[in-house]
Parts: sequence; structure tokens; C-alpha cells
Amino acid sequence: MRYLGTVATIAVMAGAVAFAAGPAMAAGLSAADLAAGGGQDATFAKLAALKDVAAAGKGKIAVLLPDTQSSARWAGVDAPGFDAAFKAAGLTSDDYMIVNAQGSPQTQQTQAEQAITQGASVIVIANLDSGSAAAIESTAKAQGIVSIDYDRLTLNGDAAYYVSFDNVAVGKLQGQGLAQAIKDWNVKNPQIFELGGSPTDNNATLFEQGYDSVLQPMYDAKQATLVSRIRVPNWDNQQGATMFQQGLQANPQINAVLAANDGLGQSAISVLKNNKVGPKTVPVTGQDATLQGIQNILAGYQYMTVYKPIYEEVAGAATLAILARAGQTPDPSLLNGEVDAQNHKTPSLLLTPQSVNASNIESTVIQDKFIDPTQLCTGDFAKMCSDAGIK
Repeated sequence: MRYLGTVATIAVMAGAVAFAAGPAMAAGLSAADLAAGGGQDATFAKLAALKDVAAAGKGKIAVLLPDTQSSARWAGVDAPGFDAAFKAAGLTSDDYMIVNAQGSPQTQQTQAEQAITQGASVIVIANLDSGSAAAIESTAKAQGIVSIDYDRLTLNGDAAYYVSFDNVAVGKLQGQGLAQAIKDWNVKNPQIFELGGSPTDNNATLFEQGYDSVLQPMYDAKQATLVSRIRVPNWDNQQGATMFQQGLQANPQINAVLAANDGLGQSAISVLKNNKVGPKTVPVTGQDATLQGIQNILAGYQYMTVYKPIYEEVAGAATLAILARAGQTPDPSLLNGEVDAQNHKTPSLLLTPQSVNASNIESTVIQDKFIDPTQLCTGDFAKMCSDAGIK
């Protein structure tokens, strides 16, 4: 997949993004509104502008989430986030449903069918793979139901919109983070193991595109050596640990790990600890700014993670879903890009990821109330938090 550009003004796209008749929202929310900062509460408060639109809508909004194993975010952040966002916009619990497929494409298919039976007019889907999700979206389209791709693009699907972070940029931050870690931790003759995400997840492909745009020039210049580049099926952390352990046994010289998210980062770190590798020795990257990932950063086993303010992503998807439910089109300023789903160009809201390391935990995930410092700074981490300026 290639990005076709993220632009500030896309009035020329207004005709392309219209999928149903109806006026644009009077009190329009823009991409800038959702990315203005201030944390989840401040962002969701802006959704009150949608109450008249929510009252005019018909049918249910079905949010189909993928699993609980690839990241703690799906159950711990996205699901409660959608619930809070919909309520802030004036919907009741009868107006939406939020389900998780627990890693099973068949379960997600069944959940979609149940949603349609229960009167869904909009489906928001974070897919497990493009093939199964495209089938869901095709069925939905045939029945006049609007689909919105959430976080993961469905290739050859029928989504009217796509809401995510700039996933190539996510990967670039990881590659840049590992390159900086190699310098800061004085890693000699870097031997890099790339522990990538699921082969069926288009986002994982984009992450790899991003981090290899940074690392491949280092390999070409003989500044680092690529030991292995693998992708972990279904983002399975246990399988990731096994794959990394096998890689380390075959190549004990590995001294840097590009892990595509915090779960896989923890997989690598657990293996390294079992091999008596100490802190600030073998840098590991991550993504999702999980509690465990941030603690690994404080402990000196993980150098960085990519923080994606998921409440912005939730708010964007909720806004588009509520508008679609009312048969309305979004204000053009809500959409800031377009991506190629291979069979059509999908109008998109692409948000900006942030790199987090020990130096800016306080000013990012703590300030945004994404991580609770009382949970973070317990036991042995109390002093580490104090040293990192976390209050």
C-alpha cells in the first residue's frame, strides 16, 4: 500500500468522500480538533457537538475489535474508549455494540452477521486479516451498511473511510529509536534482529516499510548487520518469544532488537533476561506505550515505544460512524489523507504518532493520562520514576 499524501486542505476530495445524501455536519469537527491534545476527557468532550446528529441517526453502530493477544490496547483502551466516546456524543447503549473476536476471523464474521441481524447501519472494523474483513464489508455494502476501517486497512475491501495513525511514520520512529539507542547504549558492531508483526496485518507491513527506511541504509553502509527479519503470526507474543529464542541461539551475537510492538518487545526482553543480559545492553523497541512497555523503558531493557493517542483515533472513528449513521457526510477538514486499498482510494483520517523514551514519559503518556503513574511507579519502579521526573 502507498500513501497518496496527507494534506491540510482537501476540499477537492469532498465529492469523492460522499457516500450518502445529506448535508455536512453544521458543527463540524476537524482533524486538528481531535489532535489538539488535552487528553481523552477533553477530546471526547468535543463530541458533544454531535448530539443533534446522533439523535437523527438510525440503526446500531457495531465496533468489531480483533483480539486481546496482539496488544493490551484493544480491551483496555479501545473498547472502553468507544463506549465513552459514544456516550459523550449522546448515544445510548442501545445505539451501539462493541465486541472482540478474540483472534478468530470466523468469530468476527459471526459477530458481523449478528450485528447486521440486530440492525446495524454502520460497522467499524479492526480486522484480523484483509480477506475475512473484505467479505464482511462486501456483505455490509450489499445491505446498505457503511463500513469504516479502524486502525488496520482492509485491502480490497469496501470501507467508506479509514481511521488510523500514519503507520509508515510509526515504523520510522522505531527505526530512528533503535539507531539512537545503538549510539546511546554504545552498542558495538550492531547485529540487529527484526521481530515484526503479523504477515496478515497490513499495518505490520507498513511498520516494516518505515523502520527499514531507516535501517536498510545502515545495513548498506555496513554500519549495522541484519541478522534476521521475521514476522510473527497473529502478533502472538509466545510465538514471538520462541522465534526470538531460536534466533538468539543460532546467532548469539545479536545485540539490538527492532520489536514491532511492546508485546513482542517483552517477548524478546524475557529471552534476554533468561540469558542473563543486563539493562542498557541490548536495546529493544516497541509500540503502543503499554504499562509494561513503559516499565521496561524505565528498567533499561527497552529503549523506546511509539505512543499513539488512541483516544484521538477512537474519537475520529466515532465521529465518522455517527455521521454515517445519520446519512451525513463529514466536514472535509475531518479527513486529511487518502490511502490505496488496492480496489479503491479510501478517504482517511491519519493521526500523528509520538516517540517515547525515558526522557519524555512525563510529558507524553503521563500528561495525557494514558498511563496512571500510581500503577506505573509501584515497588521497584518508584525510584526509577523519580529519577525520570515522573510525578
